[in-house]
Amino acid sequence: MSTAREQQNIEWKESWREEYFKWICGFANAQGGRIYLGKNDNGQVVGLPNIRKLLEDLPNQVRDLLGILVEVNRHEEGGLEYLEIVVEPYPYPISYRGQYHYRSGSTKQELKGPALSAFLLRKQGKRWDGVPVPGVTAADLSAEALDLFRQRAAKSGRVDEQVLHDSNAALLDNLNLVDGDYLKRAAVLLFHPTPEKFITGAYVKIGFFATDDDLRYQDEVHGPLLLQVERTLNLLQTKYTKAQVRYEGASRLEEPPFPAAALREALLNALAHKDYSGGTPVQISVYEHQLQFWNEGHLPDTWTVDNLLRKHPSKPFNPDVANTLFRAGYIESWGRGTLKILNECRAVHLPAPRFYFEASGFVVAFTEYSPAYWQQQGVRADLVPVLLYAGQHGSITNTVVQQQLGVSKPTATRYLGELEKGGYLQKTGTRGAGTVYRLIGS
Repeated sequence: MSTAREQQNIEWKESWREEYFKWICGFANAQGGRIYLGKNDNGQVVGLPNIRKLLEDLPNQVRDLLGILVEVNRHEEGGLEYLEIVVEPYPYPISYRGQYHYRSGSTKQELKGPALSAFLLRKQGKRWDGVPVPGVTAADLSAEALDLFRQRAAKSGRVDEQVLHDSNAALLDNLNLVDGDYLKRAAVLLFHPTPEKFITGAYVKIGFFATDDDLRYQDEVHGPLLLQVERTLNLLQTKYTKAQVRYEGASRLEEPPFPAAALREALLNALAHKDYSGGTPVQISVYEHQLQFWNEGHLPDTWTVDNLLRKHPSKPFNPDVANTLFRAGYIESWGRGTLKILNECRAVHLPAPRFYFEASGFVVAFTEYSPAYWQQQGVRADLVPVLLYAGQHGSITNTVVQQQLGVSKPTATRYLGELEKGGYLQKTGTRGAGTVYRLIGS
């Protein structure tokens, strides 16, 4: 596939059609782009009839229909002519016959409902959580949530101590949660005792599933977002996950199946980056060996999941909410949340969590090393115990395989060699007792 085709701001069309005004509209509302007329899907020039008429008519038609100016250039290759339409990004919303189109990735979509509202706000320099809410004052907010913020902010050192002793109204203003005479949506979401009166779906659902269609029990966490964080994490740790018991000498140690710091980070990401205009709560699905966070929303334009797997800038969907969580010491402002999740899981020899999109939302999926997990990876049943031991202890040796499986040394050597060749284990050392096998990625 041609490199040019993979760019999200390029389209190739063999001829001109009226519907391509929608594509021009979509480019203007996004990051701009170029449409080439007279090229096929492979980027090869096939020529364009009536090129001189189009060269003259298109700029005027775009101006009259969309109210913008585009640059139309004629090019020639191999004796065949084609046109290039250059569309610049516009700082204000562009519509085509009353419809707002937007270029996202390699597709164009017509914006409607909550997506259109969010787009229009963004073009006005506002975000969803920055919209003022009439009829709510600082006196209506939860004293418990505000006290919790003060306690955590004092500990984090990210808010001036004098500000923490100011009135609630002054504190909210200092946190940029006030717009003129009104509190912003972010203030209502973070501190109001019943934010759902103003924001549909502003809560968390948790369910334990035996299978995808077998829900055994569930809970809902309501109230100010700041308190939702603490209450949700408490439920996950006390009701929904079972600690594993191990012993160090005479000491009995209980270890959660997933590191608390990683779950906290995933929950905070879900709450801070959720698209609250959709009206759907954050959903946490817990299984025997898995745990998934789902929140309605999407990544910033031009981003893919790969951006989350390396150092990246912080681009919160709800910047006022994220700023307050940062001041309270809940989150970092440097876009390191996903890296922290990966590192926390790696430290306790868990598989790397998966980040992906599903059903118009973003998912963070944790899993344990289990027989089912390894069988899904295509590992033969008699080799699974080797990988389970390596996952639990961080490494395994030939001697341990012999002892755990009751097999001979040649058989243990064969098992380890097969798993190394399959890309599951990595060997360190060359021979004898110094040879250790570790799980890839652990």
